[in-house]
Amino acid sequence: MQVIDSVAGFTKALEADRAAGRTVGLVPTMGYLHEGHASLMRRAAADCDVVAASVFVNPLQFGPGEDLASYPRDLDHDIAVASASGVRYLFAPSTEEMYPGPTLTTVRVEGVSRGLEGDSRPGHFSGVATVVAKLFALAGACRAYFGEKDYQQLVVIGRMARDLSFPVEVVGCPTVREADGLALSSRNVHLSPEERSAAPVLYRALRAGREAVEAGEPGPSVVVSSMEDEVRAEPRARLDYAAAVDPVDLQVPATVQGEVRLLVAARIGATRLIDNLGARAPARPARDGARDHG
Repeated sequence: MQVIDSVAGFTKALEADRAAGRTVGLVPTMGYLHEGHASLMRRAAADCDVVAASVFVNPLQFGPGEDLASYPRDLDHDIAVASASGVRYLFAPSTEEMYPGPTLTTVRVEGVSRGLEGDSRPGHFSGVATVVAKLFALAGACRAYFGEKDYQQLVVIGRMARDLSFPVEVVGCPTVREADGLALSSRNVHLSPEERSAAPVLYRALRAGREAVEAGEPGPSVVVSSMEDEVRAEPRARLDYAAAVDPVDLQVPATVQGEVRLLVAARIGATRLIDNLGARAPARPARDGARDHG
């Protein structure tokens, strides 16, 4: 595996592979890699001839008072994980290499960036969309792999890629979890043993919401209440939001039907965690007047 720290070197390497007829898979990350990231890399390696991953803690997506300074970093560990997961190029630029001067141009995706994380972390998705747009521009034609764990981010990036006609296919991959349901996250390292034992409450809340959906509950607010009650029953958890939304536009439906995406965010101690889960409502019986009596 080759570690590349320059924009020019990264672009040149991938252009050479495409010129030789090889397909490229891209896995953008902020580093401190775990099994969730490794699963994305292995999926890219299974689908594509060459895998490139990036490790860059992007300052544009952190707001005032957020954990930019304390975000975990361990490049030696990242190199080992990426190498073992089929990555050929690990792009690990400095902040100065990615942003050599003031950033006067940013990318904002309307609609799907609002609400949920967009409300809780103002400016976050503009920072995400800007750095990912830059990575897409540097990488060129490829398939790009993102985890469903950051579901709103996945929707934002997919919409941006379509709207700006990037030659990139955005691929969402399932969330990887611990045995007790906690979604893998680089931020989990900040949890104390007591907080770690409380953290699976997010997944329990999502399962409560999914049970309500699968039982045929038509009211989004009732589904959300079942999730909120689960989180509030955990003394170490402070609920930020729970939501049941359309999986495509992230809007709250008038009635729960078909596919729905359940999302939850909460603080466990000082650490803010997010998670989500898909659910499908049962088909509702057709009314007599709508039946085909042929």
